[in-house]
Amino acid sequence: MDDRELLKTVMEIVGEENCRDDCAVLPCGDQLMVATTDMLHKTTDFVEGMTDWQIGWMSAAVTISDIASMGAAPKYVLIAVGLDRWEHLAGVMQGAQDCCKKFGAAIIGGDIDHHDELTVVTTGLGLVDRVRLVQRTGARPGDLVCITGTPGQAQAWLDGYKQFEKALFEPQPRVAEGHLLSCGGVTAMMDDSDGIALSLYDLLGVNECGFSIDSGLVPHPAGISEPQARELALYGGGDYELIFTLPPDRYPVTGVPCTVIGKAIPEKVVLADGKPLEKRGYQHRWS
Repeated sequence: MDDRELLKTVMEIVGEENCRDDCAVLPCGDQLMVATTDMLHKTTDFVEGMTDWQIGWMSAAVTISDIASMGAAPKYVLIAVGLDRWEHLAGVMQGAQDCCKKFGAAIIGGDIDHHDELTVVTTGLGLVDRVRLVQRTGARPGDLVCITGTPGQAQAWLDGYKQFEKALFEPQPRVAEGHLLSCGGVTAMMDDSDGIALSLYDLLGVNECGFSIDSGLVPHPAGISEPQARELALYGGGDYELIFTLPPDRYPVTGVPCTVIGKAIPEKVVLADGKPLEKRGYQHRWS
């Protein structure tokens, strides 16, 4: 069973409308609160060579990225740490604290327990003005499809290109970019942590349109030859860039470096270079 099948099961239990976005959305005075939770494990997420500080940084960053993808400002993070060795704790907490401080959030509590493998659970809360909330839904035919940064760098490290260590070990949530995009008229947005291809299929599932991209426009990790660079950019996971749609007359959004890689189309398909884009990317494994 992969994570798409598991998501279908969850949708049947809690309702599809509660599983569509990177965060839950709750009323909070004259604003909205967004809430999200992530769980990371030693065997599946923390690769060999990461320091405890980097483990803490990554754990906070993945949750803050979800908040950024809604156009919200991260405010609070709770951290639960399952420890196989107590010696991990100080470094993990310091890394998480440093990441939170950089992006405007505060650690306000959590839990500590023993576990067979190092496991970190982060819960993030953010705030956004009601008119600035951006969700995965809202894309319309004719919108541009854009992405921040250079996708594929985290996966490139896993494939042996060690110059991309920081991309994997110390991801940088696009908080400032998410805020500017929410003010700039984007119609749909999410982060691309599972890869561009799966992100587009996620957007396909909740919008009344499809997407057509030009793989030649997608930024590729530098120093890697084709076709591997294209493969990494389209299907590599572990990046925390923002993939979004917006009307052509709203592009570019001031202060947001990004690349137009395609457009939204009336047909309910995902295409790359005119052909169906293979539906694959990072997935959790359960065997």
